[in-house]
Amino acid sequence: MKTKKTAGRIALDILSIFFAVVFLAPVIWALFVSLQHEGKQISSIVSWFTPPYTISNYFDIIKNSSVPLWFINSLFIAVIVTVATVLVTGMAAYALALIPFKGSQLFMIYVLIGMMVPGEATIVPLFITVKDLKLIDSYAGMVLPSIAGSMNLIIMTTFFKGLPRELIEATEIDGGGKLTVFFKIVMPLSKSIIATICIFSFVGSWNNYLWPLLCAMSNEMFTLPVGIPTFTSTYTVDYVKPMTASMVASLPMIILYIIFERQIVAGITQGAVKG
Repeated sequence: MKTKKTAGRIALDILSIFFAVVFLAPVIWALFVSLQHEGKQISSIVSWFTPPYTISNYFDIIKNSSVPLWFINSLFIAVIVTVATVLVTGMAAYALALIPFKGSQLFMIYVLIGMMVPGEATIVPLFITVKDLKLIDSYAGMVLPSIAGSMNLIIMTTFFKGLPRELIEATEIDGGGKLTVFFKIVMPLSKSIIATICIFSFVGSWNNYLWPLLCAMSNEMFTLPVGIPTFTSTYTVDYVKPMTASMVASLPMIILYIIFERQIVAGITQGAVKG
C-alpha cells in the first residue's frame, strides 16, 4: 500500500512539473525575446534564447512609446474596479444572505440565469447604453460595466451565509445598524474571500480586452491589452518590441501572484468549504 502511494505521489509530481513547464514556457520565451536586439536574424527556435542580450528595449519602450500611459490607465481602472466590486458586491451579498426580504430567492435565480449568458452577447446593448450616457472614451465608461459580476455575488453570498448569526444579532441588539454590522462585523470576518475577490477582479480588469477595445476611442484612453497590439507592423512582424511591452504588462501580475499566492489558495479553499 505504501509503495502504491509513493508511486502515485511521484506520478503526481511529474504531472505537476509537466504542466508547470507548459504554462511557464510562453512566459520564458517572451522574456528571452524581450532581451534580444531588435532586427536580430532568427534561424531556429534556439536563436531566440542565445546571447547577446540587452535591456535597452525596456528603456526604449518606457521613453519612446505610450506604454507608461497605458500602464497607468490599466492600473487606475483595475484599482477602481476592484474597490467598487468589493463594496457593491459585498453589500448585495449581505442583503441576500443576511437580510430576509421578499423575492430574495427569485433574485438569486435571476443572478444564476445571468451566469448562463455569454458576456459577448451583452456587448451590443452595453455599448448602446454607454453611448447614450455619453460615457464612451472615458474612465467611467470602462469602469462601470465591469463592477457587477454574477460569479462574485454568488461566491460572497454563499460565504456570508456561513457567518455566525449570533455575533450579528448581538451587534444589532447593542444598537448597531445594518451598515455597522456590514463594515465592522461582516467585512472583517470575510477577509479571505474578499482577498480572493480583489485578486480575481484586479486580474480580470487588467487583462480585459474586448470592452476597452470598444469603449476607448483615443490613444490616451487605451489600456495595455488594447495598446500592445499596435506595436505590430503592417508589413513585417517584429517580435522584440511587442514582447517587451507584453513583459511590462505581465510583470505586475507575476509579482502580484508571487506576493499573494497563499491568500489566493486560502481564499479559494475556504470559499469552497463554506459553499
